[in-house]
Amino acid sequence: MSIEIKIPSIGESITEVTLAAWVKADGDYVEEGDILCEIESDKATVELPAESSGVLKITVEEGTDLEIGAVIATLDTSAAAPAGDTPKAQESAPATEAVPAATNAASGGDKNYPSPAAKKILDEKGVDASSVSGSGKDGRITKTDALGASSAPAKAASAPAQEMSKVELSGGVSRNKRVEKMTRLRKTIAARLTEAKNSTAMLTTFNEVDMFYVMELRNKYKEAFKEKHDIGLGFMSFFTKAVTMALKEVPGVNAQIDGDSIVYHDYADVGIAVSTPKGLVVPVVENAESMSLAQIEKEIRRLALKGRDGKLTVDEMSGGTFTITNGGVFGSMLSTPIINIPQSAILGMHNIVERPVAINGEVVIHPVMYLALSYDHRIVDGKESVTFLKTVKELIEDPSRMLLDI
Repeated sequence: MSIEIKIPSIGESITEVTLAAWVKADGDYVEEGDILCEIESDKATVELPAESSGVLKITVEEGTDLEIGAVIATLDTSAAAPAGDTPKAQESAPATEAVPAATNAASGGDKNYPSPAAKKILDEKGVDASSVSGSGKDGRITKTDALGASSAPAKAASAPAQEMSKVELSGGVSRNKRVEKMTRLRKTIAARLTEAKNSTAMLTTFNEVDMFYVMELRNKYKEAFKEKHDIGLGFMSFFTKAVTMALKEVPGVNAQIDGDSIVYHDYADVGIAVSTPKGLVVPVVENAESMSLAQIEKEIRRLALKGRDGKLTVDEMSGGTFTITNGGVFGSMLSTPIINIPQSAILGMHNIVERPVAINGEVVIHPVMYLALSYDHRIVDGKESVTFLKTVKELIEDPSRMLLDI
């Protein structure tokens, strides 16, 4: 019996996806539950498991844009599993067999050759597949193996003589260029940022915050905090908590335009911008206003790890009412972040630098961070934006107020 493998529905608003990479190869025998391929939407990358066991017949190549419901392969469920292709047989196989098997990888005569995704990575690195030890089934080279493989140092030496002479004639200065197709995530980021700039009356206001007192509190209690909650105490939880309290004071910053109406939220679903290998994603900490610092830290860590591994779901990146982005982790001193539409504002955090500060008539050196609030002037007035940012500043500079909720 042959069954069709189709692109599943992965979100209400998602109508098209990209087949990012095949994990299994054409003709492979797969077990029920094995991951067949990775599908990239405009919000997340998801894995597609096999519904049944059988032989895979691929009909769509990697990098193809597809509509939901499109057929990408078939599975022959009547085919029998190859002899010795069971976990039990694998466990009993002598460890020494993996060495000669690796030598057949390039020819594809055995199972231990690169998956399509792994082969693409190895080709880009210029690494010979026979030099890579596979950790997959039957010694198969996986995507993880390929990512961890070292680039071949002799790649430049194997270039055609004509290309080498061009480099020599130009004094060793390269003018090569590389053209890559934009990923679906990158195209979506580009479209949304352009839409945000063109469809909102965006303005940015700035302030600076003295980090001395929150750093002092953190240093005093971070060991006890980690021991009790099994997680480190970072600055993001303080800022998230301060933001939720400021949103209560200035509800317009937590609002959104819906046609001719303004939607106000009595909760704070705070998006935390996370940089991943594939681009910027914004997972959402739901009901952050009701969370403790420890709960916020744990949720941010959970979402950040899933974002790094490309495992975030569409629901985890939908429905935010306000966003925080921290360019300071990359060394940014000041920036004007772009609103994450349809939200009305975004807070930009930056790096912490020791600066001279006047306190009680004396100049002292304190750690200072610049803050930026970009907001939609159609909803938020100047007074509201300044009040919001000033409230965040005051809470961070006197963090005991957050604990006492005053």
